[in-house]
Parts: sequence; C-alpha cells; structure tokens
Amino acid sequence: MPISFGTTRRRFLESAAAASSLALLPGSRAAATTSQDAPKADFSNLKPLGDRLRPVTAEEFRARLTRAQQLMSDLKPNFDALFFAPGTSLYYFTGIRWGLSERLVGLVLPREGKPVLVCPGFEEGRLREQLRFPIEIRVWQEDESPTKLAAGALADQGVRTGRLGVEETAYFTYSDHLRTAAPAFEYVPADPVTIACRGRKSAHELELMRLACEATFDVYRPVFAALREGMSQEDIAHLVEAGFSKMGLRGGALVLLGPSAALPHGTKQPQKLKEGDVVLIDGGCAVDGYASDVTRMGIMGKPSEKIAKAFELTRKAQDAALDAARAGRLSGTVDDAARAVITGGGYGPDYKFFTHRLGHGIGLDGHEHPYLVRGSKTSLEPGMTFSNEPGIYVVGEFGIRCEDDMVIMPDGPAQLLTQNFQVSLEKPMG
Repeated sequence: MPISFGTTRRRFLESAAAASSLALLPGSRAAATTSQDAPKADFSNLKPLGDRLRPVTAEEFRARLTRAQQLMSDLKPNFDALFFAPGTSLYYFTGIRWGLSERLVGLVLPREGKPVLVCPGFEEGRLREQLRFPIEIRVWQEDESPTKLAAGALADQGVRTGRLGVEETAYFTYSDHLRTAAPAFEYVPADPVTIACRGRKSAHELELMRLACEATFDVYRPVFAALREGMSQEDIAHLVEAGFSKMGLRGGALVLLGPSAALPHGTKQPQKLKEGDVVLIDGGCAVDGYASDVTRMGIMGKPSEKIAKAFELTRKAQDAALDAARAGRLSGTVDDAARAVITGGGYGPDYKFFTHRLGHGIGLDGHEHPYLVRGSKTSLEPGMTFSNEPGIYVVGEFGIRCEDDMVIMPDGPAQLLTQNFQVSLEKPMG
C-alpha cells in the first residue's frame, strides 16, 4: 500500500531456516529481544542481483519517445507537444533522474520533431552525464526564463499553437510560467499519452518487477525468522531496510503490530511485539527503478478464531480479484469482486471494514495509474500491473491485509508477479 522507501513500512514473516512456522513459537520468549539489544537477522544468503539485472537500454528509452509521438498523432483530438518536469515520467522517456527544485530542468516533445531539454547553465555538464542518447540541450542563466527557452525550442520547430499536454506531476509554477511564455497553446493534461505509455508494461519491465518482488521475499524470510517478543515496529523496519541494503537495493517497509494494524497506514504511537499480536509488514524495493509492493502477515502465537476467519476471507478476496482482473473488463469490477467476498463474510457494508480501494497501478511509481477502485472505468489491457490488497480492519482489535502484485494477461485471469499468495498467518512465507 504505502510506497516511500526509506520510511517505516511493513514487515513480518518466517525464514526457510525457521522451518515451517514462525520463530514466534516455543522458546521465543526465552530469547525475547528488545530494541536495546540491536536485533539482527540472518542475511548471510542475501547478495546483490548481479547479472540477473538487465537495465533498461537506450534503445528502449528512444522507443518510448517514439511511441508517445505516435499516440500524440493518433488521439482525437491530438496533441501538438508535451511538457515534462523532473519525475518518473521524465525518467521513463529519457532515462534521466533529476530532483525537483525551483530551477527548471524540463523536456519538451513536439508531435513531429525532436525533443529538447532545458536546464540551468551551471548544470549542463551534470545533465549531459545522464544522457542515454543524444538530445538537444538549451541552457538558461540565472537571470533568464527557462519556460521562454522551452517555448522557443518548440517555436523553432514550427510548434506555436495547438494542444500542449503537461505531465501531471509538474509543479504548477512551471506550467503557469510556460502558459505565460507561450499563451497561444491550449494547456491540457498529458495523461492520455503518458498513462497509455506507462500503464502497459513491456516484457522487460515485467522482468524487473518480478526481480523486485523476488528480492522482497528474500528479505522478508530472514526478517520473519528473527522476530521476537519485545521488538518494536522500528526494530523490524530497520531489519527490512538492512536486508535490502545487503542486496544493494533501496527498500523498506511499514510495520504494524497488534491493534495498530487496524489503521492501514499505521500510527505514530510506539508499539512492541507481544503474545497474540498480528504483525503486518508492508513494503518493497526498486530494481532499476521498478517497484514491488508486498504485504505479509504473521501472528505471535496462535490466532483467535476471529482473526483466522478474517485472514481466510481476505485471502479469498485476493483470489476473486485475480480471477476478475481480465483484459477487456473495467477496473472497478475488480474491486467489486474482492469487496463482495469480504462484505459477504460479514465485514460490511461498503468501506466499514475494508476501508480502502482494492489496489493501485505499480511500476516506476509505487502508486500510479490506473487504479482498482469502485466505479473506475479504465478498460484493463494486457501488461497493466496492479497491487491486489484487500483488507479487514477492526479498530481497537486487529487489521488484516494480504497484498501481492499482478499483471493483466492477454487471456484468462491476471498472473502474479510475486512468487505466491500467503499460505497462512502461521506460515506467512509459505
């Protein structure tokens, strides 16, 4: 659910070394660990991905720009140009990673013609180091207007009027200044182009996402095996981050313990693991920029009948969603299928206990278009990727969330990008 690597996220499961059940069983009390004891996990089997990782190539980035230009022509009404500021869309189309600031580094892409980058003069050298293929760069000095430079780059290619699509995450101040510099354009969201390009993942993108999911499982196993009474959510979160670091990856997790798991994004109140608590670990990592988002749950001891039933309902809701997520169907119907299982099991109506949408798109952003939410009308297409994360949240008692990632297939139900669904609360990693 939440994606913000480097912040506290989600963790808890067992390891292969813990045999078939959590190390939250007999003997775990005697080995009780506190946050002062600097908890450790056995990460000896974790290693960097090495040659298993095939980065996105310059040719792939070029092809994405070409695809965007084709869509600009095909859409009715069409687009005459696009404008990008730093963010994941700029990376998607160019391979350039750049932080947002008051100084604009931007890309303009005409429907017919060549892309042009604008950047501060003192940043030109650093920007050129990131170029995956030749792109014209126009520099501006501190007393000049970068948006006038961007407008001039389009005018020099004969693009002075028409529909100009602005990428959705661009600062308002950038688009507002561009509107002043080039008032003859009609300014519209670039979503019909950017979402159409980014929403359907290529085989290579899916490969990277599967690697991210696999790495997440590899880290979760030893973390779950290391769990002991007395550990705080911060202790467990730090273990997850350390595991990803051992693999050379950027990742983390939100960890929720006991009643705090009833708040899907957690609480600022400190928690420590104790007998009878559910443990929710919701996290992931990025592989060449592509994210995983996986939740696994454990239990300290034996689950109550109520908690066990809630888990089984949540898992059945995942199954229903996987089956409903088929090419040609509307995105909202996938939420409908999962929600019907949970409300039919007595946890309803509507959002009373299943308090959030079923899932979100996932790729270069942990949360991206399209979304699996009631009433959404996106037609599902092969290659679209989503989280599948139903939940049951009983405030003051417990929360249950099962979360895996999936991809829409050309035929039949969606396919998991994660290795498998969770087996049980006692065996979170299978």
